[in-house]
Parts: sequence; structure tokens; C-alpha cells
Amino acid sequence: MASDARLRDIGEIRTTHLFDMAVDLDPRLEIGPGPLGRRVVFGSAGGTFQGPGLRGEVLPGGGDWTLFRPDGVMTLDVRLTLRTHDGDLLHMTYGGRWVTPPELRADMADPATRHRVDPARYYFRTNPLFETGSERYAWLNDVVCVGSGYLIEGGIAYKVSQVV
Repeated sequence: MASDARLRDIGEIRTTHLFDMAVDLDPRLEIGPGPLGRRVVFGSAGGTFQGPGLRGEVLPGGGDWTLFRPDGVMTLDVRLTLRTHDGDLLHMTYGGRWVTPPELRADMADPATRHRVDPARYYFRTNPLFETGSERYAWLNDVVCVGSGYLIEGGIAYKVSQVV
């Protein structure tokens, strides 16, 4: 195959740690099966986030309008509101994919033990974006992030990194 002369090496994508976040979840709301899969809403009951230059709380009221595809893959559609330690509000949105191998699905279905499953055994990745009117955190309006998710007792957690 001939190479395309328009393509060039621009280096590898680099990231830097932005924060870790724990989101407490309300009981799930089963909307049910539809034309694209089974829709479930996981409401946010609160939580915390903390990183080298950014920390605060996850406010109740957001959530994940999840779609379970027929092949078992979970697609995420998340909207959260974060309040920084100094009182500013951040709107955080992300999509993503959570791919659980078939042999883990029974273990992941049990709310009492699913947080004990090693996150290295499933693929859970997100693409957070932010919006804020805060001058102090306006830089977040212009960054793209990536996140790795995993289950914790009572909710879900993420390691979020900024793409630099």
C-alpha cells in the first residue's frame, strides 16, 4: 500500500492526571427495551473529586442515561455537575464504552459483590468534556479528557486525565 504524503508524525498522545472521582449512585431506573437496546438511568446521588489542581464535590441530580446494546456492551451518556472546593460550578459530560466479557457478566450483575471484580478484567473508558462560566476554571472549556472507570461500593469511580 502506498503511503499518503500528507500524513506526518506528530508524536504520541500524552496525558496528565486531572483528578480521581467517586460518584454515589441512586437506585437504577429501568426504562426498558427499545429499538437500540435496554435503557437504564443511573442517577447521581453525590460524590467527590480530587486531583493535583482541582477538587470538590459531585452534586446530586446528574446521571447516566445508559444503553445496554444487544451484544452486552454498555454505552454511556453522562451529565454531572461538579462544585469545586472554592465554590465554582463545572458541567461535565461524557460518553464512553463499558465492555464486560461474557464470563464476567454474572459476577457484575450482583450489586453486593460486583465492586470486587478486578477492573483490569473489563474495558471501561470515557471521554469527559467540561463547560463552566468560571474565570478561574475557564481553561477546562478548551480541554479534552479521557477516563478509566471502575465499580466501587455504592457507585462508580473514574481516573480522569487531561489530553495535553
